[in-house]
Amino acid sequence: MDFERLQMLVSHADPSVAMSGQVGSQVKMMVGSSWLIANVRTLQTGNDGKVLGQIDFLGEGQSGANGRMSNFRRGVTRYPIPGCEVLPVTTDDMRAIFAAADDPHVEIGTVYPTDDIRGTLYIDPMLSKHFAVLGSTGTGKSTSVSLILHRISQYSPEGHIVMIDPHGEYSAAFKSCGELFNVDNLQLPYWLMNFEEHCEVLLTTDGSERQRDADILAKCLLAARTKSKQSEQFGKVTVDSPIPYLLTDLVSVITTEMGKLDRAGDTTPYQRLKNKLDEIRADPRYTFMFSGMLVSDSMASFIAKLFRLPSHGRPISIVDVSGVPSEVTSVVVSVLARMVFDYAIWSRTEAQRPILLVCEEAHRYVPKDETSGGQAVRKILERIAKEGRKYGVSLGLITQRPSDLAEGVLSQCGTIISMRLNNDRDQACVRAAMPEGARGFLDAIPALRNRECIVCGEGVAIPIRVRFDDLEPEKRPASSDPSFATSWREHGDEEGIIQRTVKRWRGHGK
Repeated sequence: MDFERLQMLVSHADPSVAMSGQVGSQVKMMVGSSWLIANVRTLQTGNDGKVLGQIDFLGEGQSGANGRMSNFRRGVTRYPIPGCEVLPVTTDDMRAIFAAADDPHVEIGTVYPTDDIRGTLYIDPMLSKHFAVLGSTGTGKSTSVSLILHRISQYSPEGHIVMIDPHGEYSAAFKSCGELFNVDNLQLPYWLMNFEEHCEVLLTTDGSERQRDADILAKCLLAARTKSKQSEQFGKVTVDSPIPYLLTDLVSVITTEMGKLDRAGDTTPYQRLKNKLDEIRADPRYTFMFSGMLVSDSMASFIAKLFRLPSHGRPISIVDVSGVPSEVTSVVVSVLARMVFDYAIWSRTEAQRPILLVCEEAHRYVPKDETSGGQAVRKILERIAKEGRKYGVSLGLITQRPSDLAEGVLSQCGTIISMRLNNDRDQACVRAAMPEGARGFLDAIPALRNRECIVCGEGVAIPIRVRFDDLEPEKRPASSDPSFATSWREHGDEEGIIQRTVKRWRGHGK
C-alpha cells in the first residue's frame, strides 16, 4: 500500500474509508467479477514509501454494473495474484458485507467504525454450536449478556433459557420476562441427585477411605430408593435413578447395616455418613434441598417450572445460587445442568424443545485444575459442550478468566464474543480459540472500550467489532460499580444499617 495514499485517506469524510488500510480494518481487491474482502492483521514499512500489510481473507461478494458489491459470503473461491490493486472499503461496501440474511437474527449494536451499520448475531448457528462471552471485570460483560438474552427472548418469546447466576445480579434485569428462583423458592429435591452428587455432599474423607464410604453409600442409597412405593412401577432401579426416597429410610438402612457388624471399628464409615446426614438435616441453610419429612414426586412440576414448559411469554429462568452454601454450590449447578441434559436425552422421541443453559463465572465450575472439587459439575458441563448439539442443548459460558477455564470447553464454543481482556494469559487463550480469519482483530482486544466487543465464529457472517446498544435501565443487571467518591461523602443511620444487616446475616437473608 502507498504511504501517501494512506495519509490522504485519514481525513476522508467516510469513516470506513478513513479507517481502511489500518490494522484491524478491511480492504478489498477485484478478482474476475468478484470483490475479495480482507482484514489487515499487521503493517510494516517497506521500500520506496510502500507500506506492507499482512492480511486475512474473509470472504467475497459479486460486483454489480456500477462496481457495487452484493451477495457477500464467507470463504474465498479465487485468490488474487501479486500486483493486484488494493482499494479502501467504503460504508456502502460495509452495508453489503453486513446486510443481514433472512435467517433468524438479533441486532446487538453498531459495527465499528460506522455509526449506522447494525451488528447482527444469527440465533441458530450461535446457539447450536455454543457461545462464550469473555471480558475482564468491569468491561460491561453482564449488561452485554443481558442485552443479548433480552433480544433473543423478544425474538423467541416461547424459548427455554436457564441462567445460573452466582452473584444474584441478573434478577433485576429479567423481572419482566423471566422467572426468578433462589433458595426461598427453588425447592430442589435432594433425591434428584445422582450417586456422584450424593458422594460430593455426604462424603468427607479422601483416598481409600472415601472409596469404602462410597461403596457403603451406594448400597444403602439403592436400598432406600427401592423401598419407595413408586420404584416398583419403574422396574429396574439403579443408584442414579431420580426416584423419591425418604432421608429417614436412608438413615434406617445405614443403621440396620451397621447393626449387622460384629466389630466396633467397622462401624466408623456408617457413623460418618449418619452424622453428616443429621448435620445437613439440622442445618437451616440446606432447607431448599433437604426439607421436610414428606416427600412427594415433584419431578415433573420442577422440570416444567425450571425449563419454562410452557413459558407463557417468560422464557428465562434465573437461578440465583448466591444464597446456596458454598460447599454445595457446585452440586446444585451440577444437578441443574444434568437435568437439562438428561431431559434432552430422554425427550428425543417428543416434539423438540431445545434448551439454552447460560453459566456465569464458568471458570468456577470447569476450572483448568482437574484436581479441585466439584468433579460432577465439571463432567456434565464438559459433556454438554461436546455432545449437547446433538440433543438440542446449547451452552453459553461467561467468564472473566478464560485462562482458568478448561481448554476443551472453550474450544467447543463456535461463537466467541470477546470484550476487553487485560491479562496476557487470557489474551493468549482467546487467540488459541479464535478462528484464523479473526486473528487481525486480536490486537484490538486490550484496546477495546467498555461495552465494545469482537465477535467471531458461527454466529456472525464475518468477524466484527461491535459497539453494544444502550440497554434500558430497567433491563440492566445489578452489577454497576459503587462510586467511592460519592458514597464516602454521605453519612447517617449507620446504626440502623448495621442492625438490619446483622439481622439478615444471622437469618441468612430472612
